[in-house]
Amino acid sequence: MHTNSHTQRGKWSQAGVPKKGWSCVGVDDLEEPQQLCQMCESIEIRYVHIMEHPDYVDQLQVGCVCAEHMEEDYKRPREREQRLKKAAKRRTSWANRTWRVSRMGNPYLNVEGFNLVIYARQDKWSVNIKNRASGITKSGRKLYSSVSEAKIGALNALLWAKEYLK
Repeated sequence: MHTNSHTQRGKWSQAGVPKKGWSCVGVDDLEEPQQLCQMCESIEIRYVHIMEHPDYVDQLQVGCVCAEHMEEDYKRPREREQRLKKAAKRRTSWANRTWRVSRMGNPYLNVEGFNLVIYARQDKWSVNIKNRASGITKSGRKLYSSVSEAKIGALNALLWAKEYLK
């Protein structure tokens, strides 16, 4: 049976598509393998590395192995993917956390040196986060339609705060 090597190798076989010199500008977890790698066009991917190249007009959403070759870096793509896998596990355990209720009636958590509070705002719900050591507080701009959505959003707030709210 004859196979077309062009479709087997996707953009790796196409003229005009740079094969190296790409930079990763973001990563995403699709929560299950559901998208074809846009470079090799043969592997279903869950963890998407969003790649850019100065000589290529479009961003490409690719899997880890293609990202390694495109960046010519065999360490950083794996590290990015490991962070996404760790965050996915964290989301699962986060959903099972028991929140306490403040005197004001707001769900809250004290975790990893931060105080997270869910509160009503404009008929919706928002997250307030405080670095307990520095006292610096930040109110989230995002509004959620339910307390459970806000609790999930609180994990994103915590991950952000660990990086920026010092």
